[in-house]
Amino acid sequence: MYEYELQHLRAAELIRQAEHERLVREAVRGRRAAKRSAEGSADAEAHTWRLRRHRHPRAA
Repeated sequence: MYEYELQHLRAAELIRQAEHERLVREAVRGRRAAKRSAEGSADAEAHTWRLRRHRHPRAA
């Protein structure tokens, strides 16, 4: 009987852990979506984060 109760406790803990991980993934997805939508705004289009590189290398 004791092992049966331990099995149920462990199963309940795994279910709680899985639910927590799902919530974390959902929050991360939401943050990424918000960031993507903010990058698509007019202010973000004027400024790029990548470094500007010269088209041609400098002459020696």
